[in-house]
Amino acid sequence: MSNYEEKIARELAEWQVTMQRNPSVSNAAIRKIQTKINSLLPNKLHQVITKVIKELTRAVLFGADFTTKPSTEVRSMMDIEEQVKDKINKYTSTATAEGAITGFGGFVSGLADFPLWLSIKMKMLFDIAASYGIDTKDYKERLFILHVFQLAFSSQKRRNEIYLIISNWEVQKDKLPTDINAFDWRSFQQEYRDHLDLAKLLQLIPGVGAVVGAYINHKLTNRLGKTAMNAYRMRRLSPGKMDLEKSKKALPKHRK
Repeated sequence: MSNYEEKIARELAEWQVTMQRNPSVSNAAIRKIQTKINSLLPNKLHQVITKVIKELTRAVLFGADFTTKPSTEVRSMMDIEEQVKDKINKYTSTATAEGAITGFGGFVSGLADFPLWLSIKMKMLFDIAASYGIDTKDYKERLFILHVFQLAFSSQKRRNEIYLIISNWEVQKDKLPTDINAFDWRSFQQEYRDHLDLAKLLQLIPGVGAVVGAYINHKLTNRLGKTAMNAYRMRRLSPGKMDLEKSKKALPKHRK
């Protein structure tokens, strides 16, 4: 294993521990607040989000709009991840600018932000997968991308469940439904929406919306990119399931 691979293995171990933390009391309190905010949002906004996520899920699973030709070059992990980091920076910058522009216009343009931002994030995931040599024409790889998305934007309880699936993907992928109608997109969009309610509500307010939109889009797009990196690192460096105890042992002593 190269020095770079040793370095990212340590980073991966830290991330794996984070993904497997137990839900805390604060998580439950935040969930209650999110539920309350959710009840205050305009019904039109709920309808837009639900429809957009449902249609985007269909596009991810069966469309060709996001597909990127996988890299076939034999490259080191360092070279691969330099390219991945460049892509994350590119998409994060695009999402930041888009959030500022749509946030500036208030409610109407704020609604337009949802499909635009979702498309940017999904395209980023497909491009990251291609950099790691993944063929996203494969239906199961598209399911993996949706699971990565869920991992980045879910409650800790749901995150624990999703992590168990992707950490043992070669086994778990064959247990997943092949029928899109069996995909639980309602829970998918609810978890995602709960993570965005307060931020996106502020983005709909003229004046502060531009600043909030830029900040939130930057922060969450970057988070998604880092989540994808670690998810593919796990498949490249740790074939099979890597459990919590192994992850902890890989951490520096002061981080345990």
